This record gives sequence, C-alpha cells and structure tokens, in this order.
Amino acid sequence: MSSDIQIFDRQLLKVKRARAVRGFDDAGFLFDWSSRQLSSRLDDITRNFENVVQIGARGGKILAHGQRFDFEGAFSPDVIADEEFFPFKDQSLDLVISNLHLHATNDLPGVLAQIKRALKPDGLFIASIFGGESLHELRASLNHAEMALRGGMSPRVFPFADKQDCGALLQRAGFALPVVDSDIVTVTYEHAFKLMHDIRGMGEGNVIAARDKRYVGKAFFMEAARHYAENFAETDGRIAASFEIIFLLGWAPHDSQQKPLKPGSAQNRLADVLQTEERKI
Repeated sequence: MSSDIQIFDRQLLKVKRARAVRGFDDAGFLFDWSSRQLSSRLDDITRNFENVVQIGARGGKILAHGQRFDFEGAFSPDVIADEEFFPFKDQSLDLVISNLHLHATNDLPGVLAQIKRALKPDGLFIASIFGGESLHELRASLNHAEMALRGGMSPRVFPFADKQDCGALLQRAGFALPVVDSDIVTVTYEHAFKLMHDIRGMGEGNVIAARDKRYVGKAFFMEAARHYAENFAETDGRIAASFEIIFLLGWAPHDSQQKPLKPGSAQNRLADVLQTEERKI
C-alpha cells in the first residue's frame, strides 16, 4: 500500500537516520524513556506473544523477543524493508511494536491498516509516536526568524499527528478496543543550538518534502536562537523543549473481546439507580 501524497522525503530520512547511528546513545534518551513506557504497558498484559515484530530498531534496543523490522537496515535486523510496505502475511503475527518510528510515514492510515491485517485475531499493536505538541517552541522560533529575515515561511518542523487523530486512525484501520494517551516530556537546554544538535543526533532532522532547500545562513539560526531564549526560557535561563509522546494500543478484532451493549439493552433505569425522577423533554 502506498500513497501519492509525499509529505516526507523518505530517502533523506534514511540518510539522516543512518548518519545518527554512531552517536545515537548520546541523543536517544527520548527513545529510551518511551521504550520503558511501552515495556511497562506490555508488562500489564498477562499474555504470551509468540510471533512478535518490532518496527524500527532505533539504537538497537528490542522491546520484546521477536523479529525486528527496520527499513534502513542500520542495526542488522532480521527483516529489511520499508514500513510503508509491511511484508508479513495476513493474520500471521501476535504482537507488533513500534517505538518513535512511524511519525515519518507518508501514509500512516495505510500502514496501520497493513499492521492490523497482519495481526492474528486478538493480536496486539502497541506503539509510540511523536505528537503534535512536540517542539512547538522551536517551530515558533524558526517561523519568527524566517518571517523577520525572509518575509515568508517554509515547513521546518515535522507535521506531527495529534492525539485525537491517532484515535480516529486506529478505528479507521479496524482496530478494536483502541486506547490513546500521551505525555509531555520537557527537556531543558543551554541554548537552541544544543537542542538542534540532539535532534540531528536522533536522526530526526527536517525531511519534509516541501522544505526550502536553500541555505538560510548563520543569521537565520542566530535570530531563531535569540527568539527562543527570549520567549521560552526557564527561570534559570535554560530553554525548554517540549516533546509530546503519544502511545497507541489496539487489538485485532476477536469474538472474545468485550463489546459495547446495544442501545436499549440496559436492565436498570438510570433514574432508579440515582433515586431521582425521570423527566421526558
């Protein structure tokens, strides 16, 4: 499944993530944090999953025993492919995991639909992605610098999905019992250049297909850093960078799963439970 809409330059993404491999341990702290959160959620599920695939092996960390699935092949996984073309048979997997990897797909609805088809009935999909509140401070500062110095704006920070979108996408893909929640992780830096260094170290630099590819010059980044420091500094002078991590969970449908009651099937009147009078309007 593929999309004619090209939001991200996938070839450039592959290059940036490959370059980031060597220093990833220094910059990948958000991936470590999110990995622990996903592992904790899996620990709460009292089931054994035999056929497991992890989409993306960033930093070489594996959340559960099973096959890794990594399109850039940077960590010598068992399967090398593009996650937009999920290479597994229908109803062949018990668990699919992804840690901060799917936010740069051009067709996220299509990817989710492929994952759901690859899961056995009652199979589980659990993932984390960067959400819409991520790097809003950096986005505002870059936009300010571009307007001030160039009189216009071009996209420089990922168009992340928001929490409401993710819930709708899980339902659209056909997942049962979808659950979506998020956390905001705030990281402080000495200045904006340290933040941008970490973003590059994560392999998460600008890969938006419609980006302005011209070199903007040193003055642009100095103005962005100045605006950042003036508008998003903590009391100690360090700047704050927000990262929203959205967690998604959904099950492939199965007859054993809980289902909502049909309208009108309740055995007791709500007014009786509340010991009040029912009024018809």
